[in-house]
Amino acid sequence: MFLEVSGVRVEMPTNTPIVLLRERDGSRYLPIWIGAAEATAIAYAQQGVVPPRPLTHDLLRLVIGELGHTLTRVRIVALHDGVFHAALDIDGGAEAGGFTVESRSSDAIALALRMDAPVVAPRTLLDEAGVEIGDEDSPNAEDEVERFKEFLDQVSPEDFETGGEPPAQ
Repeated sequence: MFLEVSGVRVEMPTNTPIVLLRERDGSRYLPIWIGAAEATAIAYAQQGVVPPRPLTHDLLRLVIGELGHTLTRVRIVALHDGVFHAALDIDGGAEAGGFTVESRSSDAIALALRMDAPVVAPRTLLDEAGVEIGDEDSPNAEDEVERFKEFLDQVSPEDFETGGEPPAQ
């Protein structure tokens, strides 16, 4: 499923950054807890901020391009022990004659934004860890967004730690 980077938020009261990925053709969000540096890198890319010196993700973008390769897509592939894992498909990925590199999801998202690459995840991952929010155009959309914000205020990364079992949704 194709995902859009909705933005970076801060979960209160711990001030932990979260990147929100939204189903392109749905109403579920995938909240991923990330570090402050990665949150900044994602926010910079979304806002078109060009730092005076390249950040690590800018450097990787330059290296991939200079080597003549293309980031085809970023895949959020799994959730293990409360941690999301991702993969970078370069030149179509391994199944298309290119190659695939494992990545932290936050780094993969920051790079995808810089290289205009799509972010995807399997439906099963959204079923496992996605959070439902109704249609943004519905009359109750503001209430649902407010409930989601309240959810973010009360949930913590530990809530997604399941000891190997999928979290109850």
